[in-house]
Amino acid sequence: MLFHPLFVPAYIAWFLIEVEPYFFGSALPARKILTIAQFFIIYAFFPLVTVLLAKALGFLKSIHLHTQKDRIIPYIACEIYYFWMCYVFRHQSDQYSPEIIQFSMAIFIATSLALIANIYIKISMHSIGMGIVLVFLSLLSINEGSGYTVYLSAWFLITGLVCTSRLIVSDHTPGEIYWGLLLGGASQIIAVWADGILP
Repeated sequence: MLFHPLFVPAYIAWFLIEVEPYFFGSALPARKILTIAQFFIIYAFFPLVTVLLAKALGFLKSIHLHTQKDRIIPYIACEIYYFWMCYVFRHQSDQYSPEIIQFSMAIFIATSLALIANIYIKISMHSIGMGIVLVFLSLLSINEGSGYTVYLSAWFLITGLVCTSRLIVSDHTPGEIYWGLLLGGASQIIAVWADGILP
């Protein structure tokens, strides 16, 4: 629950604000609080409310989204929320660094690809989130220097623990976990490429 994919973007926002506050254009305390609130509301609160409403209206069998069918509505809703966040960041590029814009794009791309993949397999949303952050931190460690190596190592450990726990406590297969990691990592790479060619 601690590393549920809905909460991971807010964790990364908090982490970057502490380590590289100028990624968000300002180190002012009010700016930090506003940024974390933005990430939490868009990436966690709105999707959570959507799932609860869909369950209350009878569209979902469970809020835990055990089946591929249950995941369709949340995926579509999250695509809308995440596209909006990405759009806002890209059109406020004077306030946000390219890394933040690319991270938000990666989340949107991963959600879109996961919706397609959901037709064929119940891909792990937890491992998708882990994969995005793994590649994101890897690129930061390459571009920003060795200061990120310790954080990257810690996230490798967290990823291993989260993916192992999903295999133990859920009905995911190893393939669904591995595909999730691959999809998440690929989404971050695609986002970096797309950010470089989009106007």
